[in-house]
Amino acid sequence: MSIHKSYFDKTNTLIYNSYTNTARNPIVELFYGRVDNIAVPLGYSRYIFNIDLTDLQEKITDKIISTGCTSFSEIKHTLRMTNTSFFDNELLNDKTSQGRRRATSFDLILFRIPQNQQWDSGVGYDYYDFNSNPLNDRSFSNRPSNWFETTTISGWTTPGLYDNENSVTGTGVNYSGLTIIDTQHFEFGNEDIEFDMTNEINSILSGGTTGVTGWGIAYYPEVENISGLTENYSVGFFSPHTQTFYEPFLETSYNDLILDDRNHFINESVNNLYLYLYEDGIPVNLDANPTVDILDINGDPVDGFTGLTSCLVTEGVYKVTINNLSSESLPCLYYDLWKNLSINGSSIDDVENDFAVQPKSNKYKIGTTTENPKLYGFSFDGIKQSEKVLNTDIRKINVNIKEAYTSKSTLSNIKVYYRIYVKEGDKTEVQVQDWTRINRTPDGHYFIFDTRDKIPNEYYVDIKVVSDKNTETYKRELQFQIVNKK
Repeated sequence: MSIHKSYFDKTNTLIYNSYTNTARNPIVELFYGRVDNIAVPLGYSRYIFNIDLTDLQEKITDKIISTGCTSFSEIKHTLRMTNTSFFDNELLNDKTSQGRRRATSFDLILFRIPQNQQWDSGVGYDYYDFNSNPLNDRSFSNRPSNWFETTTISGWTTPGLYDNENSVTGTGVNYSGLTIIDTQHFEFGNEDIEFDMTNEINSILSGGTTGVTGWGIAYYPEVENISGLTENYSVGFFSPHTQTFYEPFLETSYNDLILDDRNHFINESVNNLYLYLYEDGIPVNLDANPTVDILDINGDPVDGFTGLTSCLVTEGVYKVTINNLSSESLPCLYYDLWKNLSINGSSIDDVENDFAVQPKSNKYKIGTTTENPKLYGFSFDGIKQSEKVLNTDIRKINVNIKEAYTSKSTLSNIKVYYRIYVKEGDKTEVQVQDWTRINRTPDGHYFIFDTRDKIPNEYYVDIKVVSDKNTETYKRELQFQIVNKK
């Protein structure tokens, strides 16, 4: 399982009945209630944004993210935004510097911008112009977009994108006409945004949905329309213009895990074999998925194991699953013959590999003694300790695993995971990638680290090994920096 991060390419907060633009504010503040010491009219804000899906689409086109062995529905997309009050519980039920009380017990909706309306972000920062001479206040702007305008020469079909009382007739947009992508409940008001956008993004990537110009986040109409409030309530999230690590993003998770059983193929079990293709050291895809025949030691096809279908796991990697291949004499050597190979219309000779079928007893340990947890040591190839890595690199990081305090060679069959994070101060670890199984191939273990969608920072890698109900975590086995290329 791997992840890809897509970032916002434009964003703005629309303030009810106001021309104010706050597109470059480092904080997204969604508020409702009394405004400027006036109980009516009501005040509230809505957040709009668009996501740059170019790199994600490119990975799908190149089959780095492949649906060959899975389906589009198994590619998950989650919108993540960090709450500005997440780090300090003392701020709960307190007021911000602007006098707004932190909102609790509410729901936010994620909706698609209606009617594919085109809009610009704008260059504003402040919510209000406190300078008597607006020309001297560079942080305040009423240039589009705002509640009424999309660009200098055009406006929203309905001010604020939609009418929350469903009172619009004709060409306008009512709340009832919105496409709601997801909703999220906030009990304490310090939770992070985690909207599920799986169906929406997959429909865009597959061409089922076209022309989308962005999305919006807002309170339910029932919240926006609360009357008689004597206070203003708000919740804040870091925006793309934050000076912290907490830039919002769309997280795409997809299954590209490789667990190759060539070195420990078990009799009468489900086993996976893989074929790896490179052109001048670069992964390359075939024109079509190859078929696989299993041959016995004499080179004769095994009944029931010919013409097996394969699938594309990720760029340049094909998998075939073999169910319940059995042999009476064990261990026994077999061959996997990969057929119907072609690249760019040119046929390639069949490829024959071999594997040894092992008895089931190799998979289990049965006896009078228990298996004790082991300690492991790790070394890495593909990246150096404390290396400064450009944010244009894609690194294949080989993980060499050995049992500690022994002379055993590199282990090939072990359940091992990695986790990547950055540090905030001395005690806080900000997760970049959650625990993920490391790929296992006949010649070792590895994972791919793509720096192109990572924010420059100091990164740390933990390793976790699971054995005999014992989970052992090895902290900060690898440390490196991602730096900008100018």
